[in-house]
Amino acid sequence: MLAASNQLLWSMIGLLLTMGGTFLEAYVTTIPWSWSHQGIHTFSLGVTYQIGGVLLVGCLGGKNAGALSQIAYLVMGLTLLPVFADGGGIGYVKLSQFGYLLGFIPGAWICGFFAFKAKPRLETIAFSCFCGLLTVHICGIAYLILSYILHWKGTETLPLVQAILRYSWFALPGQLAVICAVTVIAFILRHLIFY
Repeated sequence: MLAASNQLLWSMIGLLLTMGGTFLEAYVTTIPWSWSHQGIHTFSLGVTYQIGGVLLVGCLGGKNAGALSQIAYLVMGLTLLPVFADGGGIGYVKLSQFGYLLGFIPGAWICGFFAFKAKPRLETIAFSCFCGLLTVHICGIAYLILSYILHWKGTETLPLVQAILRYSWFALPGQLAVICAVTVIAFILRHLIFY
């Protein structure tokens, strides 16, 4: 278990990673051994590093630091600070995709919970990240369904199935690639800082 001062530090780091990751698009490159023949080409994954920041703080700071960082992120965004992808403000709660942002809190908590349940091995860290991502998507889909039942006005008028495909299904491959990177980074850092 991490000391309270360490958890506070990790929650601040997680807040910064989540805010920064919101505006950084994730890319992959071609395989290194083809660079001499074809050059270096990059391809967008269609997602940002935001989910990486959410899960990385859970893997490194634990469940409390992960949840606290995401609570701070939501409070900042809902009080008009432009930390969300489309700005900020209390009006975000009426957007159908707000459930995914709400899901960051339990997602980071679940990730941190499982990340510290066993020794930091690649498979245990990957499992904790996957559980955190799954939690975010469950919360997001539940909020989407609720917003359609209550007829909240969002930024688009997509049918429910298309909204779920847009916010969950199409984003999933890119987010899984980001999880792979988070797993490796968390594994290395957990061994470097000896916990």
